[in-house]
Amino acid sequence: MRYVRIVNATSSEEAAPGRIVLLTTSHRVAPGLLSWPAWQALHAADRVLCADGAHPQLPYLREAGVRVDEAAPTAEELVDTCAGGRTVVVVATGEGEPALTDGLARLAGSGRIQMPDLELLPASYDLPGARLLDLVQVMDRIRAECPWSSQQTHKGLAKYGIEEAYELVEAIEEGDRDELREELGDVLLQVVFHARIAEEGRAEDGAAPFSIDDVAAGIVTKLIHRHPHVFGDETASTPEEVKEHWLRTKAIEKQRTSVTEGIPLGQPGLALASKLASRVRTAGLDVPLPQVEGVGYELLALAVRAEADGVDPEAALRAAARAYRDAIRQTETEDRGRSGGGEPHGQVP
Repeated sequence: MRYVRIVNATSSEEAAPGRIVLLTTSHRVAPGLLSWPAWQALHAADRVLCADGAHPQLPYLREAGVRVDEAAPTAEELVDTCAGGRTVVVVATGEGEPALTDGLARLAGSGRIQMPDLELLPASYDLPGARLLDLVQVMDRIRAECPWSSQQTHKGLAKYGIEEAYELVEAIEEGDRDELREELGDVLLQVVFHARIAEEGRAEDGAAPFSIDDVAAGIVTKLIHRHPHVFGDETASTPEEVKEHWLRTKAIEKQRTSVTEGIPLGQPGLALASKLASRVRTAGLDVPLPQVEGVGYELLALAVRAEADGVDPEAALRAAARAYRDAIRQTETEDRGRSGGGEPHGQVP
């Protein structure tokens, strides 16, 4: 348990200034699930105060035998309440207690009075992933109150999912960490948005409704099942062994009769060719390439060769295209320099 404690030395029992405990909680944790030090402080306190009579913790504190007084004392009043060595616990509201803590800081800085000990005690705190709950709540409200969002469907949003995925890939390839964080958020939004729509069970969906919890539960089950070397008794010492087991398990689950099943044909051509080549290689099949002339078959052969060499042909082509873009811009700059400004030759208006 982490906390900040400011302790004042006292010269005598009569001068004991007491103790203030500022108890903070997270709204992302169910009310009543408090740390043991928090419960100890609450039961040992001479008074427990809370400015918010509707604070979600109050029913659980009272059920546990803790008397809570609804009050919002000033810093001076709180210090007076602690006089004589009393301990006062302040249950902070959702916004914290900035006015109170600022007032205590001013009093301490004035040097006019002897301040009580001040302890900042987190009674509950967020676990990893807790902010995802905020996202779900925000999405619920937007879906209910936003004129545009409330009318969206799975089909209408499909193009945005593709766009956001491409922007994520671009951020990764550019090595921009700030952009990467933002684009991951945009992709996550698409997942939560679709799950929120699915929860409504609209007639056009043609199937039973499901929620974001169902989506998360499904992927958790899948990950555990397909990682027996992590969650089970099997072993895997190389990435290749992991991939082989993944594909084998996936084929059993999906009852597939061909390695080509489950490969989306609508993806970019080089990625499609590379995926097919990967499935063939992993399955140990000997499939000759079609011996047909044409640019498409030449690109197919290049994609297969790239996959065999461990190169993503889509990423490689994008890298080459960016280099080509930079060369174009360089030429445009040089043309403007030679012409003394104005539009470069051949610029599209």
